[in-house]
Amino acid sequence: MSICDRYASRQEDSIEILNDGFLKIFKEIHHYSPAYADQVSSFKGWLRKIMIYTAIDNFRKNNKYNLTKELDTTLHHMPADNESAFDKISYDEIIRFIQKLTPVYRAVFNLFIIDGLSHDEIATQLGISVGTSKSNLSKARKQMQKILFKENKIVQVKNAG
Repeated sequence: MSICDRYASRQEDSIEILNDGFLKIFKEIHHYSPAYADQVSSFKGWLRKIMIYTAIDNFRKNNKYNLTKELDTTLHHMPADNESAFDKISYDEIIRFIQKLTPVYRAVFNLFIIDGLSHDEIATQLGISVGTSKSNLSKARKQMQKILFKENKIVQVKNAG
């Protein structure tokens, strides 16, 4: 479910991805053969891969025309206290922040940062160019920064000078 949560913006979408993934798993379990000697790890990897590809399929199906969203135009920020954002953030908050990314940025961010796919692999999976994958990752990182600044109460300051 944690994989599904990363790719979906709503709980209902996560559940749909999970159900679709398990349906694929049950249909294809007879084709499964362990890739390594450690059968448990091999099976977990196989399940993870199916869930990721199911999430990508869901993304393609539901976000075909919903690819962009306006971003805030805030320029400079400063922490409200000496604590870093990473000191204040939990796993559930990270997932919630990832879910706030626009769909196309969320997909590229998850595939590159979390799932470790290359830009070539992402381009192939999402049907986009390698340059678009790189651009979307850059924009996703900027959007994630803005979300982190906003959610962690980091105040905006004007340029001094």
